[in-house]
Amino acid sequence: MHIRRAEAGDIPAIHAILRQVNDVHAALRPDLFHAGGTKYTQEELRAILADGSRPVFVADVGGRTVGYAFCVEKRGGTATLYLDDLCVDEGWRRQGIAAALFDAVTAYAKERGFYSVTLNVWAGNDGARAFYESRGMTVQKTTMEKRV
Repeated sequence: MHIRRAEAGDIPAIHAILRQVNDVHAALRPDLFHAGGTKYTQEELRAILADGSRPVFVADVGGRTVGYAFCVEKRGGTATLYLDDLCVDEGWRRQGIAAALFDAVTAYAKERGFYSVTLNVWAGNDGARAFYESRGMTVQKTTMEKRV
C-alpha cells in the first residue's frame, strides 16, 4: 500500500467511495443525506485537487485507489488541518488502510507546522468515533441542533 496525493486519474475511484460514505450518512441522517448521492461532483473533485489548500490523499494498492482523506488547511489564528472526509472502499476495510491514511494526514500536518488536526463525526457513527479515538483524538467541542 502506498499513500500519496490524489491525482485526476483517481477521481472515478474517489467518486465511487464518496457514494459509500454518503450512504452511511444517509442511514444516520436521511433528512440531510440522500442514498446514492455524493458530496462532490467529478467537476468539483477536479477543482479540489487543483486547490493547494485542500490536500487529498489516497491509499493506492497495486495501482488501485482504495481509500481517501480530504483535508482543508485552516490558517489564521491557530493553524489547523481539518480532516473533511476519510473513507476506505468497503471491500478493503479492516486492513489498516484508514489508519495509514490518518497517519499520513497527521504527518502532513506536523511537517507543515499545524497546531492540530480536527474533524467532525456525525452522532450515531460510533465506529468512526471509536476509530478516531483509537488514533489519539479527543473531543474538542460538541455541536448541537434542534430541528424546527
